[in-house]
Amino acid sequence: MLSLTGLQSMLSIEGLKVSYGHVEALKGIDLEVRQGNITAIIGSNGAGKTSTLMAISRLAPITAGDIRFEGQSITRCRPHDITRLGITQILEGRQLFADQTVEDNLLLGGYTHLLRHRSRVAALMEREMARFPILRERRAQLAGTLSGGEQQMLAIARGLMSEPRLILMDEPSMGLAPLIVKEIVSTIRALRDEGATIVLVEQMAAVALRLADYAYVLENGRVKLSGTGRDLARTPEVRRAYLGG
Repeated sequence: MLSLTGLQSMLSIEGLKVSYGHVEALKGIDLEVRQGNITAIIGSNGAGKTSTLMAISRLAPITAGDIRFEGQSITRCRPHDITRLGITQILEGRQLFADQTVEDNLLLGGYTHLLRHRSRVAALMEREMARFPILRERRAQLAGTLSGGEQQMLAIARGLMSEPRLILMDEPSMGLAPLIVKEIVSTIRALRDEGATIVLVEQMAAVALRLADYAYVLENGRVKLSGTGRDLARTPEVRRAYLGG
């Protein structure tokens, strides 16, 4: 297992395999996420990026290997146990409750606090509306009627309502205009500056590597390369395959 220096390990993956029927999506990957870092996972379509996140969330069928969160194996946990441990996944495609309002989507994101800490939920909602002021303006609007960028902001805000210790982000820039991508990138960087730990799957490799403290390149279900975001961006193989250089 690769050992990164300077920060405590929050998540470690060893020998992880994921299969869908006869198709093996992950073929024994090792990966480590350090607390307070952005760890990016890049690769072509079908490389296993989303399967990695889904395995961490226990939404994909693990056939071998181990996932440890803060030293505890979570390989056999159920998805709702993962949420309670402090891991939140912001899914590809937003996956909002389209027929519910912005406010209701945020409340659902804070469901782990709702029964015992209603005042905390109110404070968290205020925090997220301050982070994304457009959500305050749209709080009574149905989520399905928002623009793509507004939906992505809501998806991020909803994920943050549970006060996660580890945030899994799957393709946050997908389908967004360049100006909105820039805003989402600024938000991700600000979250890291606030101390958040993020695993970022992103098709736009240049964006991911600029954000990443450390990054992994997946190819056909295996880790092909790993290194700091800056170092990988300078690697000829990465430049040719993902950066157009």
